[in-house]
Amino acid sequence: MAFDSLSEKLQNVFKNLRGKGRLTEADVKAGLKEVKLALLEADVSFKVVKQFIKAVEERAVGTDVLESLTPGQTVIKIVNEEMVKLMGSETTEIKLRPSNEITVIMMTGLQGAGKTTTAAKLAGKFKIKGRKVLLTACDVYRPAAIKQLQVNGEKQGVEVFSMGDQNKPVDIAKAAVEHAKKHGMSVVILDTAGRLHIDESMMEELVEIKENVNVDYSILVVDSMTGQDAVNVASTFVDKVGIDGVILTKLDGDTRGGAALSIRAVTGKPILYVGMGEKLSDLEQFYPDRMASRILGMGDILTMIEKAQESIDEEQSKKMVQKMKKNQFDFEDYLESMRQMKKMGGIGALLSMMPGMGGAQMKQLEDAVDEKKMARIEAMILSMTVKERQNPSILNPSRKRRIANGAGVDISEVNRLVKQFEQSRKMMKQMPGLMGGKGKFGKKGMFGKLPF
Repeated sequence: MAFDSLSEKLQNVFKNLRGKGRLTEADVKAGLKEVKLALLEADVSFKVVKQFIKAVEERAVGTDVLESLTPGQTVIKIVNEEMVKLMGSETTEIKLRPSNEITVIMMTGLQGAGKTTTAAKLAGKFKIKGRKVLLTACDVYRPAAIKQLQVNGEKQGVEVFSMGDQNKPVDIAKAAVEHAKKHGMSVVILDTAGRLHIDESMMEELVEIKENVNVDYSILVVDSMTGQDAVNVASTFVDKVGIDGVILTKLDGDTRGGAALSIRAVTGKPILYVGMGEKLSDLEQFYPDRMASRILGMGDILTMIEKAQESIDEEQSKKMVQKMKKNQFDFEDYLESMRQMKKMGGIGALLSMMPGMGGAQMKQLEDAVDEKKMARIEAMILSMTVKERQNPSILNPSRKRRIANGAGVDISEVNRLVKQFEQSRKMMKQMPGLMGGKGKFGKKGMFGKLPF
């Protein structure tokens, strides 16, 4: 998951700082040296790291911090605030023109960054907001680029404008805008061609489109997993074409996070969205404060709740919470919860947003509902009798053997499933406040809308 490696290292540093009753200037500097190394290993730009550490140190070695009753926590607070500043402080949204006018958005980036898929994801976002969107196939070079856009457009329920691969991209862009005017569309998204590396012809093509079409937003799509290379690419696009914002893709697979932490500071351009998966719904608004919280192991409860509100049936959720409170959660509920989690991006995506959840604990829980294992888990649960599903405690060795045979799996997998189920139950028991008890989150609990 995103930032796993960096988060784990930073959490270890902060654990050491919190463990000290008082902090000396030397303690702070030693802790920040570890933070510096962690950021460099995460492929954050050296210049950015240097400036960041300097800003934190200037604030953290003051008398107010060192003499604080909780100096460790105060240092963490400073690191969090400076990290938010680094990524842009405020959320930047794409401001669309009124619905009676046309907003033109040009998607740019290198081949393989996920530009075409991201264009469709973005179209889906605008459609939800009630806009009539036109996706435009301006990539006339890459084989199957037009087909890919058409397939994704169909999935999103968005029209795709194409003139084949024999016309110039600038002519296609101009024709698309005219088409949008005639058919009452208010957003035109241009999917332009990428290259394996930056070259002059690509840049000239993009500049030509901007000179002939009134482009409101030039958005650069970069692969976050390329780390510092993504930052270098962004800098070049800023200089050669001019961009208004960045979308980072494949952040769910980026354990380092260097691009997310560097790109705003280096280019001066905001991160607009982040791609967190392959599904067309896996595009998240970028919130610098929430991202900093995730990186520092403080969780991202707001995003988790928003995802839940979009995906979870409220009545069904209430019933499940009641069953948990009464310790009546069974395998049928377990299966349903996994299906709901899948809708929300998988358990890994959810756990990454929970405070203090990292490393081995998260990996263990992720394994319980890995999407690749979902079919086998479902087969095992469906091989149980209704009585077994509702009373997991009766699953003795002979019943487990029958279930394994019915599902076509080894008995060790059934044992593993039962063990993971019990672990999940224990975890729920340990969080009464989250489940709707008398904890600090009140009657509904933090997870009043979540399926677990």
